[in-house]
Amino acid sequence: MTQNIAIVGSGFLGMTLALRLAERGDNVTIFESASEIGGLASAWQIGGVTWDKHYHVTLMSDANTRKIVEELGLGDEFRWVETKTGFYTDGHLFSMSDTMEFLAFPPLGLMDKLRLGATIFYASRVKNWKRLEKITVEKWLTRLSGKKTVEKIWRPLLKAKLGESYRETSAAFIWATIQRMYAARNSGMKKEMFGHVRGGYARVLNRFGEVLTEKGVEIRLNAAIENVEKLASGKFCVATAAKRRRNDAKLRILPQKTKYAAFQSAATIAPGFSGAFLAEPDLKSSKVVPFSKAGFTDTFDKVILTCPSNVAAKIAPQLTREEKLDLHNVRYQGIVCASLLTKTSLSNFYVTNITDDAPFTGVIETSAMVDKREFDGNALVYLPKYVAPDDELFKKSDDEIEHMFLNGLEKMYPQFRREDVVDFKVSRVRQVFPLPVLNYSRDLSPMQSSIDGLYVVNSSHIVNGTLNVNETVTLAENFFATNFTNGPN
Repeated sequence: MTQNIAIVGSGFLGMTLALRLAERGDNVTIFESASEIGGLASAWQIGGVTWDKHYHVTLMSDANTRKIVEELGLGDEFRWVETKTGFYTDGHLFSMSDTMEFLAFPPLGLMDKLRLGATIFYASRVKNWKRLEKITVEKWLTRLSGKKTVEKIWRPLLKAKLGESYRETSAAFIWATIQRMYAARNSGMKKEMFGHVRGGYARVLNRFGEVLTEKGVEIRLNAAIENVEKLASGKFCVATAAKRRRNDAKLRILPQKTKYAAFQSAATIAPGFSGAFLAEPDLKSSKVVPFSKAGFTDTFDKVILTCPSNVAAKIAPQLTREEKLDLHNVRYQGIVCASLLTKTSLSNFYVTNITDDAPFTGVIETSAMVDKREFDGNALVYLPKYVAPDDELFKKSDDEIEHMFLNGLEKMYPQFRREDVVDFKVSRVRQVFPLPVLNYSRDLSPMQSSIDGLYVVNSSHIVNGTLNVNETVTLAENFFATNFTNGPN
C-alpha cells in the first residue's frame, strides 16, 4: 500500500531514506529549513569555486557511500589518491605517513612509540565496542599507551576535538576513530587511499536531487518545521512556521561553468521543488524562477525526523515527557570551520594534526588530494575548530576569526603570506556530532517513538562509528531495512 511519508531534513540520511521509500512506491516529501539540500555535506562558493562547505573524504572501505554514488551514476567519477599525514608538535611540522616516519618521530621515545603503535593495532582488532562505553577515553588510553604518550599526543588531540568534554567521553570514541582510519590503510599502516568525486559533494548532491525528483520525491526548501502532530484520524499534520499553504514553484538550473566537462550538468526541477540544488548558484549562468515562501500544512501517514534531537523534541509536542528529556540530554559538539583559498600550498599533507596550542583543531589541505584545477589552480584549506554549542567563538565576527586563524597559519607555516589569500569564509554549526559519553548507547532513545508512525533518527543513533557520510548512509539503510522492508509498518 502506497503511503505518504514526510522526511524532515535533507542531509544524506534524509535523502537516502527518501530514495529507498520512493523505490518502494511511497509518496515522499522532504522538508529542509535551509536554502539548499545536503545538510553538513552541502556546498558553497569560495573565490568563485563551488565546493564542500565542510571537509569530507571517502575511504575505499566506505561501501555504502560508494554504493549510493554508483546508483546515482557517478561511480566512474571517483578519484583515489594516496595521501600523507602531518603532525605539528613542539613548534615543528613532522611527516607521519609511514612506519619509518612514525619510528623517527622525535617527541616520543622508542618505548612510547611502540606502545602507541600497539594501542592503534589493538583498537583496530577490538570487536566488543560496548564494553568501551564503560570507561573514559583518557583512562583507557593511559592504560594502553602510558602517561607520557597521553600527555604528549592523545590528550591534546582529544581536547582539540572534544574540548573539556573529553573527560566524560567514553573509549568507544577513539575506538571508532581508529577503526575508520585503520580501514583507510592499504597493506596495514603503509598507505592511505582517500577518494573524492570530481566536483565534490556539490556534484553528488546535485545528481541526488535530480534522481529524487525523477522518482517523484518533492523537496521543499526554506521550510522550517514548526509542528508535527498526529490527528484523531491517524494522519500526521506537518506545518511550517507560517502555517499557510504555499504554491508550487519551478526552478531551472542552466549549465554552470565547471573545471571539467565530465561534471557539467543542467537540470529542470519538477514543480514542488522550492530551491536550488547547489548552494549559492552562479546567477550569471542560472535562471531562478521566484517561488512562494509562504507556510505549508499537509497530512502524512508517517513522519521521519532526521533533525538534531533537541529540535525533534521541540517540533513534536506529543512525545512523552521521558522522550523529550532523553532527546534534550543528547549533548552535541559544534564547529566553527573556515575555508581558505590561497595561491600557494601550505604543505603536501592532506591532514595535519596539531598538539600545540592553536586557534584551530587541525589543518585539512584538500588540494593535497584534489587536483588544483578544481580550484582554479589555488589551494583549498579547511581550518576546523570544534567547540561546545555555547562557546564564545560563535559570537566572533568573520573578520575576528580570520585574524585569529591567519595568525595561527603564520606561526605554523613561515612561508605563508596573507597577500596570497584569495578568499576566506566561515561556517558555524552548533550541532555537528553527539558526544559519546559513558554508557551512551544504553541511554539513547529508540528510533520508533511512542507515537505510532513517528520516527526520530539522526546522527545520535550512530553508536559505534564516527560521524561521516558512510556512517550516515549506513544508518539510513539499516533503519529502512528494519522498519520498511516487511511492508507498511
